[in-house]
Amino acid sequence: MITYSTKYRSKQSEIMDDFNLQGEEMKVLLSDLERVNRLLGGYGITCSGIEYLLKDWPKDTPVRLLDIGCGDGAMLRHCGDWALKNGYKVHLIGVDANPHILEEAKVRSAHFRNSTFNTVDVFNNPQLLPAFDIALCTLFLHHFPNDQITSLLKDLSERGKVGVVVNDLHRSRLAFWLFKLFAMVFIKTRIARHDGQVSVARGFKRYELKKISEKINRKDRIRWKWAFRYQWIIESNKTSS
Repeated sequence: MITYSTKYRSKQSEIMDDFNLQGEEMKVLLSDLERVNRLLGGYGITCSGIEYLLKDWPKDTPVRLLDIGCGDGAMLRHCGDWALKNGYKVHLIGVDANPHILEEAKVRSAHFRNSTFNTVDVFNNPQLLPAFDIALCTLFLHHFPNDQITSLLKDLSERGKVGVVVNDLHRSRLAFWLFKLFAMVFIKTRIARHDGQVSVARGFKRYELKKISEKINRKDRIRWKWAFRYQWIIESNKTSS
């Protein structure tokens, strides 16, 4: 049974956290997740965060976008389309701990010649992360406890030349039940229906993000976005200095 708490982030596991997830079920699940982001505005939240960080970036200078926990690369493909439309040159880099998902990412992103994908567990082997200018964490951080989130964001904001864009879930009882209704209509797989509600229960209240922000001690801003998301933009030391 999936439970929700107003006071505490859930510690219940999501099925797709299994790095051995693969095959046809995985492919349908990834398509479900792409549909959720497309219908609920998730892609625009990340792209507008990138645009904010690039306000002083010269458009003739390529920018390296690193997507942490990239899944099938859907977010990077949308970023690539956004960059092309807005005149930016980008290198798209995806990392994920599941090598099976990355194989699918390579297939779905084959038409983006400027994209690469690497198997990296960012918590156990952060030294393997490729060089980047902006790191993206989309629906990724809620999978982990606050201490690991703090450590990762500190590391990313120190390494990146520009900053970090976080796009993650607002923990809300209304969102918890609305997602269940949404899933009945738009989601095909049992895993996505289950994990979607667990994700909301593992999401964040604003004050929780602020506590993490205080420990990271970077110039940042946190904004609520529809549908029940937070856009958290963190500037790197190199940007703010």
